[in-house]
Amino acid sequence: MRDTEPDTRSVDTSAFPGELMIWLSASFPVGGFAYSQGLETSVEKGWVSDRTTLANWLRGLLDHGSPRNDLIFIGLIQRTGDLAETRELVELAAALQPSCERHDEAVVQGHSFVRAYEAAWQPGPSPFAGLPDTITLPAALAVAARQHDISVRATLEAYAIAFLNNLTSAAIRLGVVGQFDGQRIMAELLVPARAACCGSLNATEGDLGSATWGADLASMLHETQSTRLFRS
Repeated sequence: MRDTEPDTRSVDTSAFPGELMIWLSASFPVGGFAYSQGLETSVEKGWVSDRTTLANWLRGLLDHGSPRNDLIFIGLIQRTGDLAETRELVELAAALQPSCERHDEAVVQGHSFVRAYEAAWQPGPSPFAGLPDTITLPAALAVAARQHDISVRATLEAYAIAFLNNLTSAAIRLGVVGQFDGQRIMAELLVPARAACCGSLNATEGDLGSATWGADLASMLHETQSTRLFRS
């Protein structure tokens, strides 16, 4: 029997979002490993010092902080096909960053994502044409996922897990937890992460907002921290 190539035309990318696994992997050149979103300062201050305090810190961010807004923006951007509305959402996402370093973190990674995407993944005209250069990573991810017809739910969950992975990895490098405790935290936060994603599926701009004063303050204090491993 003659071997035939598999028919990939009917592959459901919403059920198998391989693109998301690549775009949010460590090999995709956005430089996420260089940022901690103020976690480094929280460790120096003693606010995060072990598995319990790290899990609480991450859960607080997930429920009330920046990743919650990120997930809402992803949903809003993927659900709209209007360029003007997308542009407004991109500008708002960049404007809502709570500190100078956090703004740089968001838009530097977003710009890097756009460059890497356009270099290797763009199936046609750039979906970023007409959008601001100061685009955040979650906004850029949403625009790319929209062009590839990836489901909003898949994009949300992939981003939430990547966010938690990145900060857990930062905590390991800071010596707060070891590899096994890092995995225990990821397992513990998977269900809350999925709940946060579900809550963002039909969220509106009116749902945007955060109340993580400690994390925001840590990101500001990090700007003048004398010894630093991370850029935020």
